[in-house]
Amino acid sequence: MRKLSRVVLAGMVCLGFILSLVPFGAVQAQDKEIQLKVANFFPPPSRQSKIIEDFIADLEQRTGGKVKARYFAGGSLLKSTTMIDGIEKGIADIGVSHIEYTPGRMPVMEAAELPLAYPTGWVANQIMNDFYLKFKPKEMDTVHVMLWHANSPSTLHMTKAIRTLEDLKGQTIRAPGIIGDVIKALGGTPAPMPAPETYDAMSKGVIQGAFMGTEAQKNFRLAEVSKFLTNSWMVGPSYPMYVIINKNTYKKFSPEIRSIFDVLCGEYRDRFALMWNAIDFEGIEAAKANKVEYIDLSKEEGQKWAKAVQPVIDDYIKRMASRGFKEAEVQGWIKYLRERTAYLTQKQMELRIKSVTGPPEMRP
Repeated sequence: MRKLSRVVLAGMVCLGFILSLVPFGAVQAQDKEIQLKVANFFPPPSRQSKIIEDFIADLEQRTGGKVKARYFAGGSLLKSTTMIDGIEKGIADIGVSHIEYTPGRMPVMEAAELPLAYPTGWVANQIMNDFYLKFKPKEMDTVHVMLWHANSPSTLHMTKAIRTLEDLKGQTIRAPGIIGDVIKALGGTPAPMPAPETYDAMSKGVIQGAFMGTEAQKNFRLAEVSKFLTNSWMVGPSYPMYVIINKNTYKKFSPEIRSIFDVLCGEYRDRFALMWNAIDFEGIEAAKANKVEYIDLSKEEGQKWAKAVQPVIDDYIKRMASRGFKEAEVQGWIKYLRERTAYLTQKQMELRIKSVTGPPEMRP
């Protein structure tokens, strides 16, 4: 009996010694639930907000509840203009915004915002991710990029009919950054205001229009203050939008959680592309319900517009060269974007994904 007691006691001592070698925090970490804060500037009812809710739900489900998230939509935790700073500082763990809310901070990604005739939202979304993954600009190294997405090509939501280049003269139009440069090249006056302020500015006559995706007819209620919608996809840029996570937060994920997270981000790149493409149809329905006249530019007129915005592309190349980039390198980015656009346009047609913008063969 005494011998058995000694064996048991020796076993307990050995077990205690082994456990003493394992850091207490490591044992706790295995059971500790990961709590994330997710910030988005899009309003809660919008599809751009709902898709982030879906991402959170999928993340919680696939991790078996090991990851939980609190969601702050509509700029309630971080505004669009403070998003990337807030993610870097850990105010939120995950954030959604676009590069023109911090102009000049992401100059390489601005190449993907040039007027390169992305025909549809589906193509624009694929382009943003392809470009980033191809060139991995260092300007994003302070955060971990989950994915990129983009609005469909910017169209003109106007109080006046825009059928020709000459019609844009004297018109003040909501358009920040490079997109504002496009409006200036077309003869209009850009007003770089945040998207949520556009409705009031148009209703009060402060501006005469907005250069935004077709979906803004519904999501920003522009159908209520517009009389005309001009399909200007051949010069209408798309805003490169990011979904990012704080670097330290991402590093703290276990290999298992990180693997689940990365796979989910890959899936949502495609889901965002389909979402942006689909909501343009909702924008068209809102326009019809409010009797907004839809205007298609003729092929000849579209070519005039494309020629008019070429200086925006040339100026970007010069500006990047002045910042120390080789001109041939910048031209290489643009060449890649043009070639990728042609490839993805063909791919979309093969997949029979219809859009409201682009050439006639891409529409319903």
